[in-house]
Amino acid sequence: QVQLVESGGGLVQAGGSLRLSCEYFGRTLSAAAWFRQAPGTEREYVAHITWRGGSATYADSVKGRFTISRDSDKNTVFLQMNIVGPEDTAVYYCAVATFYSGGWSLKLQNQYDVWGQGTQVTVSS
Repeated sequence: QVQLVESGGGLVQAGGSLRLSCEYFGRTLSAAAWFRQAPGTEREYVAHITWRGGSATYADSVKGRFTISRDSDKNTVFLQMNIVGPEDTAVYYCAVATFYSGGWSLKLQNQYDVWGQGTQVTVSS
């Protein structure tokens, strides 16, 4: 049963922009996030957004370049990626926390219980 469908990945030139989308087909949603994994590295946190308040937080590596947003009516989260560089090349994963009671950082992968299949983003120099 597919609950998260990601789209928008692809090839982009350095300095360009790309927008990722992730539609959630479940019923409850507390927060959504994007993580990424480059070849030979651990999956790392990119950004997250709380669903009720829309509060966004970013990794230092993308702050000022990427913007996470959500469309609550469509249960969709977006990641607008601007001024991309080769260091942004990775598989990007969307993740949803269906229930979040607080107390732990939403930068942690274990706070998310629904994951997308990943979408490849490749930045050419």
